[in-house]
Amino acid sequence: MAAPPASMSAAPSSLQSAVAPDVPGRPAEQSETACEDRSNAGTLDRLLPPVGTGRPPRKRTTSQCKSEPPLLRTSKRTIYTAGRPPWYNEHGTQSKEAFAIGLGGGSASGKTTVARMIIEALDVPWVVLLSMDSFYKKTLYGANVIIFEGIMAFADKTLLELLDMKIFVDTDSDIRLVRRLRRDISERGRDIEGVIKQYNKFVKPAFDQYIQPTMRLADIVVPRGSGNTVAIDLIVQHVHSQLEERKLRWDMAALASAHQCHPLPQTLSVLKSTPQVRGMHTIIRDKETSRDEFIFYSKRLMRLLIEHALSFLPFQDCTVQTPQGQDYVGKCYAGKQITGVSILRAGETMEPALRAVCKDVRIGTILIQTNQLTGEPELHYLRLPKDISDDHVILMDCTVSTGAAAMMAVRVLLDHDVPEDKIFLLSLLMAEMGVHSVAYAFPHVRIITTAVDKRVNDLFRIIPGIGNFGDRYFGTDAVPDGSDDEEAASMG
Repeated sequence: MAAPPASMSAAPSSLQSAVAPDVPGRPAEQSETACEDRSNAGTLDRLLPPVGTGRPPRKRTTSQCKSEPPLLRTSKRTIYTAGRPPWYNEHGTQSKEAFAIGLGGGSASGKTTVARMIIEALDVPWVVLLSMDSFYKKTLYGANVIIFEGIMAFADKTLLELLDMKIFVDTDSDIRLVRRLRRDISERGRDIEGVIKQYNKFVKPAFDQYIQPTMRLADIVVPRGSGNTVAIDLIVQHVHSQLEERKLRWDMAALASAHQCHPLPQTLSVLKSTPQVRGMHTIIRDKETSRDEFIFYSKRLMRLLIEHALSFLPFQDCTVQTPQGQDYVGKCYAGKQITGVSILRAGETMEPALRAVCKDVRIGTILIQTNQLTGEPELHYLRLPKDISDDHVILMDCTVSTGAAAMMAVRVLLDHDVPEDKIFLLSLLMAEMGVHSVAYAFPHVRIITTAVDKRVNDLFRIIPGIGNFGDRYFGTDAVPDGSDDEEAASMG
């Protein structure tokens, strides 16, 4: 939906208000520093620790925070930064919409403060605050809860129909005047006389004529604003109950058994298992293989895999003239552009191979991790190039076990209007379960790999597998109990 008001009730995949580029919950004014162009960055190899230096393995880091709630606090905002759980079902169909809250009230009534208190008390992933005081220039994606606040929040009839809850903050006019005096004098450099003159001539009459009457449209009126903690607690309880009704629960065991004994889908293409390919697999699967050899032969397989994948792109006849002045009838790429999207962290290792064979390829990234409490994949971050919907997209992850992370990444691309048949999922190694899961949900996505292993174990690791690809490639320590194995941590 293109119109800003209509975007408010759209499912999280199609919200068109604008905050940071594809990073839910990030304010527009913060987006520029976080979105530096990756095209000028060096290859991944330059970032790797030197091989064979005798240094002890690096310790793995985790984004999970046990002691503090995952909140980003600034002088103006409080934003929940946990990962976003699935917003689609096992069929890949979007099935959850953002819960939209409208927050109205007079100038300096405490709307923004109430909104922050609701956000902090909700303690749910990816809540976005949209203020009518701000300008937004990029697309908002992925919010579970949207709080839209402003003095005219209830003025538009179309917008009213999109709101799931309407809250009016009712604060005494004298208190609002005092707050305006403090704010305008300290933050805007105005004098007392000018503030009072503006208030009496414009602000108060406008409130009485346009804003006060919208109170009758509210589902909840909050007297005294942020001081009314009882009302805020009731609001939070109601939102929690509504979100619980919309909640999706993933059953990975059921997903694993759903496709047993089924033939592999026709959309799957496995690189021909030549003696050379099988020899490279032997090396990288061997637990005794050194890190430098693991990296070297992984890169060789990645290059072969990407070259194989490019053969499935659309080509058309074209004629060129040779230096001898003769015509040569050949082929040329029939699409607009090729974009690579890596699923962090292991998928990023495939970027150099893609850049080596696709000149001027654009690169995007998606970070997906598993919530260790719920077992669900969660979307933490994404950065996609503009106009990606026109491109053929090569989605890269080094291993795919259950397919949960791959499904989430494909869903993100579909939400950004990339046609399903233009998505190629590439992986060095996949489990049959992951192949079936992705193909069942997205039957037009082409799946391309160098090998498919039969099964996954109880921890959803590929058997016989390759181990934790990221740990072996980057030289980081595996967690002793294996609970943070990359295949399990990203849910494949």
